[in-house]
Amino acid sequence: MDISAKSVSTARSLKQAIQNKTARIGVVGLGYVGLPLIRAFNEAGFATIGFDVDQKKIDMLRAGESYIGHFSSAWIAARVESGEFRPTANMDELAEADAILICVPTPLSDSRDPDLKYVEATARSIAKTLRPEQLIVLESTTYPGTTRDILAPILEQSGLKLGEDFFLAYSPEREDPGNPDFSADRIPKVVGGMDPASLELAEALYSQAVVKTVPVSNCEIAEACKILENTYRSVNIALVNELKVLFDRLNIDVWEVIDAAKTKPFGFQAFYPGPGLGGHCIPIDPFYLSWVARKHGQPTRFIELAGEINTAMPNYVVQRVALALNDAEKPIKGSKICILGVAYKKDVDDPRESPSFELLELLGKRGAVLSYSDPHVPTLPPTRRRQLLHLKSEELTPEFLVSQDCVLIATNHTAFDYEHIVRHAKIVVDTRNATAQVTANREKIYKA
Repeated sequence: MDISAKSVSTARSLKQAIQNKTARIGVVGLGYVGLPLIRAFNEAGFATIGFDVDQKKIDMLRAGESYIGHFSSAWIAARVESGEFRPTANMDELAEADAILICVPTPLSDSRDPDLKYVEATARSIAKTLRPEQLIVLESTTYPGTTRDILAPILEQSGLKLGEDFFLAYSPEREDPGNPDFSADRIPKVVGGMDPASLELAEALYSQAVVKTVPVSNCEIAEACKILENTYRSVNIALVNELKVLFDRLNIDVWEVIDAAKTKPFGFQAFYPGPGLGGHCIPIDPFYLSWVARKHGQPTRFIELAGEINTAMPNYVVQRVALALNDAEKPIKGSKICILGVAYKKDVDDPRESPSFELLELLGKRGAVLSYSDPHVPTLPPTRRRQLLHLKSEELTPEFLVSQDCVLIATNHTAFDYEHIVRHAKIVVDTRNATAQVTANREKIYKA
């Protein structure tokens, strides 16, 4: 059998297993992206294996327990008990999966360069057990060229040939944690393949589990698509953050300006200011693009300026806290300040890259006596780059609120009773316009 005939035969066999739903789906990285993928493929009728190096996560999943707020423990327990979902930390079991989807973190280094150690480590684990008739798909956000230049060479160290023995594609994750309108199966999947057979197989796989697939010419197009989506958001958020600072000087309410502008039925999409950027994507992805641009001698001044503006927002918020306390003849040093919300966005338990951590650090350096309250994050989680206090979420009783010199709203969770907070707090600094509907005691509220 010649190479092309072998390739066609291998691809046909794998595609048949996908279409028959006898293919077993492996997902590496069981976090906010990986677990929803497991659910999407289970719901579509596939058996799944979930891989994670964190044994604590595996133990919880095997016990039928969820560690993600919006993900049901009952669902996990039922799938684990039925055998449809098998969590494991044993990477040797990767050989059992017919399709392996990589959903591991892609953080930045201290110098804000791409850190692909988790992707590379996963690729090496896959290469050790790689066998014919396997499809590998990278979902982790990264710069254009990663799949071709980093992943493919590591996988081919197995001795197997890409496009002949195994297949490789890229499909960027588009998960929006906590959004009930767009679960993983209801979000279109962009798919790029390293070769036509890889694209065909990846499209066949995702079309079984998601509402729509969007095939593109190659992996680089798919990688760049994800970077564009999040850079678009970063730049527009930077615009409204910069306008917020300007409009504060002009005594203009930026929130009312945005509400007025979004009544235009065309040519305008509303973005909202905040205390900084959070989550794993928007604060990080534009730096991946800037990094690869520098490698090719191309400046990205627009993107880098947006990053500078968004990164500066926590400092601006701290200045507004200082001004609010100054009106009460108090300095930040020694003042009791409670931060409301350490999750990076409303109504989720995901604290990754949350600007609240920067606020805690900046206020702590100025001598504030700190506390926080977040119904979705009961204890302050450790972070890779920050040394933070070991705090637990406080209950917002009238006694606690009145004991604080300032309450700083960093995340506008629905669970917070803003009328109650404003009624009992001495000063409220609001970075999210969460108190817009509060009618009484508005003299206590400072916008930031």
